[in-house]
Amino acid sequence: MSIVKMDGKKDQFDATKLRRSLKRSGAKDEVISQIISRVENSLYEGITTREIYRMAFSFLRKTSRPTAARYKLKKAIMELGPTGFPFEKYVGELLSHQGFKTSVGVIVEGACVNHEVDVIADKDDQHLMIECKFHSEQTRNCDVKVPLYIHSRFLDLKKQWLKHNGNGSKNYEGWIFTNTRFTDDALKYGQCAELNLVSWDFPEKGSLKDRIDEFGLYPITSLTSLTKRDKQLLLSKDRVLCIDLCHHPELLDSIGISEVRQKNILKEVHDLCRFTKTRAAQ
Repeated sequence: MSIVKMDGKKDQFDATKLRRSLKRSGAKDEVISQIISRVENSLYEGITTREIYRMAFSFLRKTSRPTAARYKLKKAIMELGPTGFPFEKYVGELLSHQGFKTSVGVIVEGACVNHEVDVIADKDDQHLMIECKFHSEQTRNCDVKVPLYIHSRFLDLKKQWLKHNGNGSKNYEGWIFTNTRFTDDALKYGQCAELNLVSWDFPEKGSLKDRIDEFGLYPITSLTSLTKRDKQLLLSKDRVLCIDLCHHPELLDSIGISEVRQKNILKEVHDLCRFTKTRAAQ
């Protein structure tokens, strides 16, 4: 049975891929089997991956909201828009949990001109300049112009940094994070220029998806019990992580959510946090 992917290309339906993504979200085997059975019974020639996702998500949402929250991770990252700043803040949080000291949205002096850098991260002898490329559509990828432009900026900054630190005691690295993908030429140039590229599923180890799963840092937009308005209000307060609500439930008061709704939201939040701790201990 042919299905239509997000980019318009056709592929054969593969239940193994669906099973893998459901398993990754923490869904139980019984639930996974039920979802696959429902999807297979609803298949028709030309069905879109978006429709398959909606069927699976709808069933998960009825059985387990925390599981549904993890399953919608990719879509939740897209909801960090429409501006790119929440994504920059989110990347900063990912690196902070890896032990880096981070600053977001910094003006940095280069050898030729000043640059606004999305994230600066320091740890031991590592000094990272990170640019974040956020897209609100899955089909929009970073082409070769992106690493070309960012590489030139990085070289200007590195020249200035070395001027102040002539002993070369730090390793200066240029990084690009995107929530979608890089084109083949972009990947080739990044490798040649020794830039570190991180996309949704690249590199094979250390992709954006891997980093989120490893640390359990789910975006606040993944919560299924929050409305779109709730999410935007929390993002406007620079709150991008679900664990923010674990530690600061009073944030729900600050955006005017009723006590009844708060109970449901916090149940989903704490279930999600427990899943993270359990996974980390395994």
